[in-house]
Amino acid sequence: MKEYISKLRKDYGIRELTEDMADPNPILQFEKWFTEAANMGIVEPNAMTISTAGKDGKVSARIVLLRNFDEKGFVFYTNYNSRKGRQLSENPYACLSFFWCEAERQVRIAGRVEKISTLESMDYFNSRPLSNRIGSWASAQSEVLESREELEKKVEELEKIYANTEPEKPPFWGGFRVVPEEIEFWQGRPSRLHDRLQYTRKAGGWKMVRLNP
Repeated sequence: MKEYISKLRKDYGIRELTEDMADPNPILQFEKWFTEAANMGIVEPNAMTISTAGKDGKVSARIVLLRNFDEKGFVFYTNYNSRKGRQLSENPYACLSFFWCEAERQVRIAGRVEKISTLESMDYFNSRPLSNRIGSWASAQSEVLESREELEKKVEELEKIYANTEPEKPPFWGGFRVVPEEIEFWQGRPSRLHDRLQYTRKAGGWKMVRLNP
């Protein structure tokens, strides 16, 4: 297995990324790449790794789903009492990573994190399927669970409670917005000589530079 892993290779090269091709606004550049990924049929192009760290400095990472983005930042939803929620309350900074394999592209977004408004969280929560809303109430995310049966029993009880009424958004559930300070676009190129364009937020706009691969 060790020898097999060491020999795994993929040479990229279906596209390039030059400064004159990139939009001066990284949010618009992200929108372009995201749209292209979606049009390619990539499964869940909004899936992203979010890396967080608490006050102890220990980093953890997991996949979440991007649910909105604009000039203000990139929004995802979670249980505020989850591990990432607790870490973000202690250290409100995070890094997002997208990898669209079929497009041979990566995007990395780093910045401070803030909670979105309760109204915005409520609007999104109410748009979710009923089973997902019930799941948000049933799961004490990141806490120890004695058995799968325990969780399923909670779901059954909640289904009875909400058989004739709509569940409200839990007070412990809602959205975070990553306000970008740095965004990097990575395009795979042959021989590992990849294109990397990094945008850094400056007063009045963004500065773009090319990085070594």
